[in-house]
Amino acid sequence: MENVQASPAGGDNANNKNGWINRALNFIEVVGNKLPDPAVLFLVLMVAIWVLSWLLSGVSFDTLHPATGEAIQVTNLLSSSELARFLSSMVTTFTGFAPLGVVLVAMLGVGVAEQSGFINAVLKKLLAVTPQMLLTPMLILVAIVSHTAVDAGYVLVIPLGGVIFYAAGRHPLAGIAAAFAGVSGGFSANFVPSAIDPLLQGFTQTAAQIVDPEIQVNPLNNWFFTSASCLVVTMLGWWLTDKVIEPRLKNVAIDGDKEDMPVMQELGAREKKAMYLAVTVMVAGIVGLIAWMLPETSALRDSQGQLASFAAPVMKSIVPLIFLLFIIPGVVFGFAAGTFKKSKDVIDAMSKTMGSMAYYIVMAFFCALFISEFARSGLGTLLSIEGGGLLAAMNLPGPITLMGIIVLVAFINLFVGSASAKWALLSPIFVPMLMQIGFSPDLTQAAYRVGDSSTNIITPLMPYFPLVVVYCQRYVKSTGIGTLVSIMLPYSVVFLICWTLFLVLYWNLGMPLGLQASYTYPTP
Repeated sequence: MENVQASPAGGDNANNKNGWINRALNFIEVVGNKLPDPAVLFLVLMVAIWVLSWLLSGVSFDTLHPATGEAIQVTNLLSSSELARFLSSMVTTFTGFAPLGVVLVAMLGVGVAEQSGFINAVLKKLLAVTPQMLLTPMLILVAIVSHTAVDAGYVLVIPLGGVIFYAAGRHPLAGIAAAFAGVSGGFSANFVPSAIDPLLQGFTQTAAQIVDPEIQVNPLNNWFFTSASCLVVTMLGWWLTDKVIEPRLKNVAIDGDKEDMPVMQELGAREKKAMYLAVTVMVAGIVGLIAWMLPETSALRDSQGQLASFAAPVMKSIVPLIFLLFIIPGVVFGFAAGTFKKSKDVIDAMSKTMGSMAYYIVMAFFCALFISEFARSGLGTLLSIEGGGLLAAMNLPGPITLMGIIVLVAFINLFVGSASAKWALLSPIFVPMLMQIGFSPDLTQAAYRVGDSSTNIITPLMPYFPLVVVYCQRYVKSTGIGTLVSIMLPYSVVFLICWTLFLVLYWNLGMPLGLQASYTYPTP
């Protein structure tokens, strides 16, 4: 691919073609890239939270926490005791940062599979049988399904999106964007049940029982809607990637280090045999895992015999399973193809992969500290509950209220990234409130899921956002926060608008939301 002088978001030609939208995105990119490095940004934001917590710590708020019933109190993070706690817990805050372990452990296995040439070999075969025009929707659909395995999409599918597009002669940043849109923007669009379903259902049912102590909510109460949403997100993402995002990127130079660029040459006879052997080993491992899970007494199930719950050992083992799923076939391919000669080559492959993660580790350190301090301050809780109370006080018509909830959740998601944490705070407000006007808990939860997904891809405070920036920098070194936000903003806006309208249409057509789900709740 020819390198040309890069101009913001695609240059003057793309700018002329796309008019004011492109100019607006260019402006966002330029302004965003003037922000400090992500690591510094998290440090600055943490200091800002400290100062704000000090200023508001003496203020008495009437806002009550929905779980405890006590008034919200902002914690002064600059007090002597809090500063002592911050220093004494700094190491454990960093080492306990969930995305850090997920990324590093998974990447150890994925790195071996990549360095051995196994991933490239599979991708070559995949590209050979996938029509060029279907490359984008295939990638987005795989990305949507990937978050069934918790965070697998962030550490596997998103970087592979860049590799696949680059190998196909397309811009790798467009592939990363498409995969990111599917993994994170389409977080609540999935036809495969996952652990997030019973997690959200638990909060929904508890909140609904505030009004009706006997009510029960099925864990798959949104399954039909989220399955249908797969098609919506895939089609929207396909159109945006091919018609909006990639044209804007066509003049952005690919200036990554040549030795780090994925190379897609024709497979030799030995590589083909090695690939078939490695794939056979991988399939055998998957079949063995399924056979282990099937018995009702399987050790991989929780105490209730469920697989798709957070308590189930199989769900707790997703990252180690990803590690094994890639390192074993990677090692088999490496020795069979001759890319690995001795065991040290495998360790060297892991070391090289960890070396490429150094920048992310630095960013993760400051990100972990900021997220911990923000949660400790109570400011996120105050913001969430005040926003929900304001919406309730407006007393808007039902459909408008539903849209308002989606927009509010999308806004709060810019500051509080955890889906479960937000719903734990908001469900005791939204679910009982909407039950009073005839909305079922199932419908309220569906609205929450739409808002929670749409803005995941534009907030630098999302723990995996810095990692996606690192993925982009492999191909375009100058990629910054602003670059990624400007690339992903069209997805976020279009998903938010179209997915909201789709929910309203789905509702008006009376299509089933999920198992044992309804749209209405009988009012007095």
